[in-house]
Amino acid sequence: MNPPVPATPAPDVVIGPDGVPRISQAYLDEYERFVQTIVTEDDTPVDNIFSAKQARLLVESLYASWQHPEFGRRFVADSNVGVFYALRQPPLVPDVFLSLDVVLPADLWKKTNRSYFIWEYGKPPEVVVEIVSNTEGEEESANGKLRKYAQIGITRYVVYDPELQIGNEPLRIYSLSQGRLKRTDETWFDEVGLGVVLWRGRFEDYEDTWLRWCGRDGVVIPTGAERAEAERARADAERERAERLAAKLRAAGIDPDL
Repeated sequence: MNPPVPATPAPDVVIGPDGVPRISQAYLDEYERFVQTIVTEDDTPVDNIFSAKQARLLVESLYASWQHPEFGRRFVADSNVGVFYALRQPPLVPDVFLSLDVVLPADLWKKTNRSYFIWEYGKPPEVVVEIVSNTEGEEESANGKLRKYAQIGITRYVVYDPELQIGNEPLRIYSLSQGRLKRTDETWFDEVGLGVVLWRGRFEDYEDTWLRWCGRDGVVIPTGAERAEAERARADAERERAERLAAKLRAAGIDPDL
């Protein structure tokens, strides 16, 4: 039997003198004290340089080149940011997460805006990615992240294990079903409008096999640098085509400049 899902306690509701229900001041005061005392970030580094690059690749490509078919640019993606799911509970800190149909608050320095508080955004992220770099992360243990991510309602959980530290396949994907995250062969997430694929190439001048977001056709979502390079290549091809046409016209005795 699965343990109960941790939940934010329901606010105390009082009836005002005008008969309108209101959240009690005592609850608001308690919540404010909680927000002021929790640790939302620290100086602990990520596991290694590759993990940092991999996380950056996943986040940057979304902001550079992707929009959801329904929600457009209404999404939040980030790496190594605390996801708080209940009062008085320490956060989960996924390597990468993606949450749809939400927007960042205007003031990111405010304490309640520095992390992803599920009760503030109104929903958990849809996708979480963990990048395995050692055997201590509990990415797939029965009582570790696999259970916790299922409890908070993560619908797609992606584990990238490039050195096969804890499994026999580098890419393992889980889908939420009946309250549990279960292994699946699906690399396209229809409800998210994204898929994942392993891609060999260069990112930030480093050659390796990377986990990439992709479209339904398997084509990777490009980074900003890749988009700029593609634009340069198209411009160069167009210029070369124009130069070849001009040369043919001149050979036929026609001035292409007239």
